[in-house]
Amino acid sequence: MTFASPQYAHETPAWPEFHWDHTAFGKALADVHFRRGALVTAMGDLGFATQQETVLEALVQDVTQSSEIEGKHLDAQQVRSSIATRLGLDTAGLPVPDRHVEGVVDMILDATQRFEAPLTADRLFGWHAALFPTGRSGLHRIIVGAWRDDRQGPMMVLSGAPDRPDRQVVHFVAPAADRVPAEMARFLAWFESADLDPVLKAATAHLWFLTIHPFDDGNGRMARAIADLALARADGSRQRYYSMSARIRLERQSYYRVLEETQKGGMDVTGWISWFLECLHAALDTTEHLIAQVRFKRAYWHAHGGQDLNARQRKMLNALLDGFDSKLRSSKYAAFTGCSQPTAVRDLGDLVEKKLLRVMDGTGGRGTAYELVLPAAHP
Repeated sequence: MTFASPQYAHETPAWPEFHWDHTAFGKALADVHFRRGALVTAMGDLGFATQQETVLEALVQDVTQSSEIEGKHLDAQQVRSSIATRLGLDTAGLPVPDRHVEGVVDMILDATQRFEAPLTADRLFGWHAALFPTGRSGLHRIIVGAWRDDRQGPMMVLSGAPDRPDRQVVHFVAPAADRVPAEMARFLAWFESADLDPVLKAATAHLWFLTIHPFDDGNGRMARAIADLALARADGSRQRYYSMSARIRLERQSYYRVLEETQKGGMDVTGWISWFLECLHAALDTTEHLIAQVRFKRAYWHAHGGQDLNARQRKMLNALLDGFDSKLRSSKYAAFTGCSQPTAVRDLGDLVEKKLLRVMDGTGGRGTAYELVLPAAHP
């Protein structure tokens, strides 16, 4: 195992007195505040149904992508079903979510819908228990709903094959477990009392929590939920129109790199905050595109809602509009909608005849694949 014993930020005498050079990101911060305000205003001008659909899409991205960052793959349609149920939206045709999906959704919605409620140790324990309903992370039993105890050794962030410890690289070693209760008490007191720009608080809280790494597992997802909570307080709204986690997933390599550099540095976190603001700008860009997609989906059904379609066909078309990430063939249609192969072939043929689907170029016979018929203006 490669281990260089660097001095981590949490080992320095100044810990946790974070500081930064505001001139390095002042303009980016001002721009973020302007764009967030403009986005909230723009959403207020849309109809309630479109607002709700946009919130649903943003939350689906937040839940799925935050888990994806940690290598945890959640079924997007189950996530959509779970969130839609909680928001009182239509769930027709959506699958019943399993308890792991429900747990992640519970945490994210508690953070973003109850942002005014104090962040406490007990609340974090509840989030952690929701993330790990079986008391296990994969096959391994972990401490759930309580701080870690390091019984299995120091808490480390590693890379490399787990079955080859001699080739693993240590990227970070967290504070010893006996420090965690006091460290978390100090963090939570700061989170509820510090007079700080709310976006800077979100960035700092994300970093600070991850540096303490207070739980056996799930620290990354919980850090991002804490940042979401801080951003919801900044917006003063339960309506989540943008997803930091979706953007972090796309920037995962740089995310881990800047975290490691900052955690191995001193108390100057200018680089981390600058990166966080860049990521937030990109998340707002994505939301603008998402709003366009939601508008298109509603316009699509406004134009085609009068078509005589069965529930299976509507379910499949909605999945395609939501970005069904695979070539649609009759076998996949049958599996997705729960029908027989002959029924799938008839349904797909009917959708082609109604000009809602078309056969993809270069496919035919048993390999026939289908795609949506979309206008050129589709975002």
